[in-house]
Amino acid sequence: MIRGAIFDVDGTLLDTMPVWTDAGARYLASLGIEAEEGLGAKLFSMTVDMGAVYLKENYPLSQSLSEIKKGINGAVENYYFTEADFKPGARELLDQMKEAGIRMSVATSTDKYCILAAFERLDCASYFDVILTCGEVGASKSNPKIFYEAIKAMNTPVEETWLFEDGLYSIKTAKAEGFKIVGVYDSVSEADQEEIRIWSDIYVRDLSRLSVQSGFLTGGADW
Repeated sequence: MIRGAIFDVDGTLLDTMPVWTDAGARYLASLGIEAEEGLGAKLFSMTVDMGAVYLKENYPLSQSLSEIKKGINGAVENYYFTEADFKPGARELLDQMKEAGIRMSVATSTDKYCILAAFERLDCASYFDVILTCGEVGASKSNPKIFYEAIKAMNTPVEETWLFEDGLYSIKTAKAEGFKIVGVYDSVSEADQEEIRIWSDIYVRDLSRLSVQSGFLTGGADW
């Protein structure tokens, strides 16, 4: 039975993970500078501050570290405001859940203003009882606090609330608390897919493989 759904955004509802690896290259391109091959993979494991230092040390940039950091963040921000789109099946699943009366919420690590900009452009912000960010609740998804805040807003029990997520550490956190899990494939998390399969109650290539029927979530991977 599913009465509530908590959705991650990046890599689950929206196809935004590539911009987090491409932000440095996008920023350099805005300055007419071609990025080295593999720059995204290097920066993805760094904080924005560390990435700014790397670009300053390895490219002919006259900008200060704070200006470079602002430029990287601006490249990400612009993507949410103008380009971010649903992953396959996401909009259709949200529509099904809304029609079925299933409560929905968001738990994300991304700044709320970026999420709201994308959701308002895609006309889906009103689907959710609450949009929670890790920054707002003061804890990462390695801590279950954000998930409990979500069910408080939805007024749904843990055992009938499903988390839709592509990140392994978040899946492990919620599963340990008794939430049901839909593991969603995203190429950025390729190395974690086998573990994600193990921890998930349902595992899907994309959300188009899911449907809501008589209050139950059905579907799964057919690879």
